[in-house]
Amino acid sequence: MPQVQPKVKLIRYTPAPEELVALAAKLCYSASDLSDLDEGIAQKDQSKYLNRLMEMGHLSPVEHASFTFGIEGVSRSLLAQITRHRIASFSVQSQRYVALGDDETGFDYIVPPAIDALGEEDAAEYRRQMDTINEWYQAWRKKLGTGEKSNEDARFVLPNASATRMLVTMNARELQHFLSLRCCSRAQWEIRAVAWQMLALAHEAAPALFENAGPGCLRGPCPEGKKCCGKAAEVRERAQALKHQN
Repeated sequence: MPQVQPKVKLIRYTPAPEELVALAAKLCYSASDLSDLDEGIAQKDQSKYLNRLMEMGHLSPVEHASFTFGIEGVSRSLLAQITRHRIASFSVQSQRYVALGDDETGFDYIVPPAIDALGEEDAAEYRRQMDTINEWYQAWRKKLGTGEKSNEDARFVLPNASATRMLVTMNARELQHFLSLRCCSRAQWEIRAVAWQMLALAHEAAPALFENAGPGCLRGPCPEGKKCCGKAAEVRERAQALKHQN
């Protein structure tokens, strides 16, 4: 059974998202018709205007842009976390219609870094446990027959570690909110790794919209209070490196 790692790809996003957000915002304050507004926006860089928009907290126009990510090599545990972000759309690989692995290869799974850090002996024990669970899973599939009826009941023995893949779509405002929570050092390690990949891709596609996106410590004092990780400088350095990389 192969061990897999989180992988994120930006599948689709609203064309010219920064221009669209600027158009939506300027429409609120202008007597001009849409054609004139659209033409004027296309002729000028909107970065400074969007920065002022963010500072003002006028964020409803940001909702007009949306981003769709393909996420794979993540656990069902992560699925339970990410679907708590309700202003989003999800399409997830089904464990009912899709049989996971076979007797030889087994299902893909995630190994927590903390287990790897214990050393090869403990990591090997974890892998043996995954092998055992795969034996249970494949045995139940055979006993229950074939097809979705077999898969839907055999999957009950699968662990949270079993891998899945999904498409996730968020509007830019919800994506900013997601990144503020999940890029934080206090977020669980797996969803944090996914969130930082999403931030890099979103910033590359629309730098003005995501210039200050990420955990709250990028924009001011840590919002976690007494639970602060104390790594604000390190997090800011990582965010700057990400922007320079793009």
